[in-house]
Amino acid sequence: MKVIASTDRAFKGALKRVTSRSNLQGGGVENSVRTILKAVERGGDSAVSRYTKKFDRVSLKAAQFRISPEQVKEAYYQIRKEEGDALRYAAQRIMAFHERQRTKTWMCQDGGATLGQVVMPLDSVGLYVPGGKATYPSSVLMSAIPAKVAGVKRVVMCTPMPKGGISPYLLVAADIAGVDEVYRIGGVQAIAALAHGTKTIARVDKIIGPGNHYVATAKRLMYGTVAIDMVAGPSELLVVADETATPAHVAADLLAEAEHDEEAQAYLVTTSERLAKEVVRQLGEQRKRCSRDKILAKSLAKHGVAFVVKTMEEAIELANEIAPEHLTLAVDQPFDYLEKVRHAGALFLGRYTPPAVADYVAGPNHILPTGGTARFFSALSFDDYVKKSNIIAYTKEGLTKVKDHIARISQMEGLDAHAKSVESRYS
Repeated sequence: MKVIASTDRAFKGALKRVTSRSNLQGGGVENSVRTILKAVERGGDSAVSRYTKKFDRVSLKAAQFRISPEQVKEAYYQIRKEEGDALRYAAQRIMAFHERQRTKTWMCQDGGATLGQVVMPLDSVGLYVPGGKATYPSSVLMSAIPAKVAGVKRVVMCTPMPKGGISPYLLVAADIAGVDEVYRIGGVQAIAALAHGTKTIARVDKIIGPGNHYVATAKRLMYGTVAIDMVAGPSELLVVADETATPAHVAADLLAEAEHDEEAQAYLVTTSERLAKEVVRQLGEQRKRCSRDKILAKSLAKHGVAFVVKTMEEAIELANEIAPEHLTLAVDQPFDYLEKVRHAGALFLGRYTPPAVADYVAGPNHILPTGGTARFFSALSFDDYVKKSNIIAYTKEGLTKVKDHIARISQMEGLDAHAKSVESRYS
């Protein structure tokens, strides 16, 4: 991890690379993604099979895409009881949190008018669960449970299973969360199948879940054909720390982020140069004790930056400019800065709140906007699984009160048929 002070000539360039990180994949990624999307739209299951063989190195016929109920049952015998208990505990916490987010249909009376909103669950959602270099049963729970809380009828899950391997943890998590269909396909071909539909996989109304640059680009290009939750790419953490922070804790949290894959991004912004240097030293020491040392080394070398600034105000402003997926305030009195943070997918406050607690068991969703999109996207929530239709019902008396205003505005817009449609009620 590089240490760069705000007084260094390299500071602005380094910051620009971080704030423009969502564009780093270049046009080559988009061109490749478009080719696969078009191939699946035209070729359906056969194209899905072809790209699954190419990228995951497994030959699957269309009849083999879906995981059978028997395979799901067998998965329970492949994990330990305490592992299943941990998944059930996490599921209960996630469900309880998203139940609190629930919104209901409402109506009100307003001077001769009944106004309101109908809240309806989506008919179907497709969940994309990453599975290339790690297994994410927690992401299954995070994406599927809010769907069930919202009342979505059909919940479909796609996950890559390189070389045909099936993680029992994913299958158990899917069963606990109530997933209706599980398909062992991933990558861009899975996004295309969910969006366009094939003979084997019926299309969905919305695609939810994180992925690599290719998956995130596919979701973005499919928006309009299908709804998406957000553009969620490689995972990222920004720690804002002052001189009171414990370097070993900061380093441990940064490593927890960087171990996802080589593209994971771990950043530090601190007012203490001494702390920045100690965190870098701790990263080197702690990394050697981690099982994913090679991934950590590549991630930190490629993306890791420690910015040293003069004041906490400057640190918070820098955090807002970066708009990270995860933001940790490793500072004295972190709640004092809460209202100053404008852009972050999730905030972690206090010495005993490592991001890992929210990754698994806290309850709030861990599927969050990345690449700076926290400026305009929110964490995944109940609202992502429902749609809302407005209710408008006027009485004759209520319409009489507003008809002249309607006529005037329709005149301004040159749309006289609007006014005539109102007047027709009085002729």
